[in-house]
Amino acid sequence: MSGHSKWATTKHKKAIIDAKRGKVFTKMAKLVTIAARDGKSGDPMMNPSLRMAIENAKAASMPKDNIDRAIQRGIGGGNAAAIEEITYEAYAPGGIALLIECLTDNKNRTLGEIKAILNKSSGVLATAGSVGYLFSKIGQIIIDESKNGQKGENLEMVIIDSGASDFDKEDDVYIVSCDFSDLHRVRMALEETGIVVESAEAVEQAKVLVDASPEKKDSIISLIDKIEELDDVSNVFTNLNL
Repeated sequence: MSGHSKWATTKHKKAIIDAKRGKVFTKMAKLVTIAARDGKSGDPMMNPSLRMAIENAKAASMPKDNIDRAIQRGIGGGNAAAIEEITYEAYAPGGIALLIECLTDNKNRTLGEIKAILNKSSGVLATAGSVGYLFSKIGQIIIDESKNGQKGENLEMVIIDSGASDFDKEDDVYIVSCDFSDLHRVRMALEETGIVVESAEAVEQAKVLVDASPEKKDSIISLIDKIEELDDVSNVFTNLNL
């Protein structure tokens, strides 16, 4: 019985990991498709946005065939034309702000799914502009120290010299911040020194963080997790102090 239970648990964990990987690949494919479509080029050397999308997809271990198919969808029209980037604004319990970024080919479906989760969790959809002003767009680069030869102070000096405006460290992971307009330049400066970059993307940073009680914080985090699980949701940003 214990052996069966252990196998069932392992199988369940593997299913969760596979599902999360599949969602990441879906998100990356949409971003590659949109970059190729909007940049009107499938050549990453001629399309900087596509180049960054491809680099992020590779860092997530997305197979080359998947990337190539996503590029072809972008430059070939068809279903790619239907994919839209949409940001919904919402409030979680306690007036905590949420910015929900989506990549979808069906706005009605996506909005309905988000509303259903908010309603069940005492959240509410907000009008456009009522939440966005609480955030500012910045560039964010993720570096895993364990995957790099340079470590500690040496790695931090490289980050400072790259033109980044700030960085934080959580365990082995460096979270590097820069002006959004400098994102590509800072990434290139890091990679030219041999640094392996996990990802580089635009994020919405809260201008002021808001505290909540431990109980309320747990319920808000649960709400965010449920929204992030939706296939069409690519990012959720909040001003909750985590």
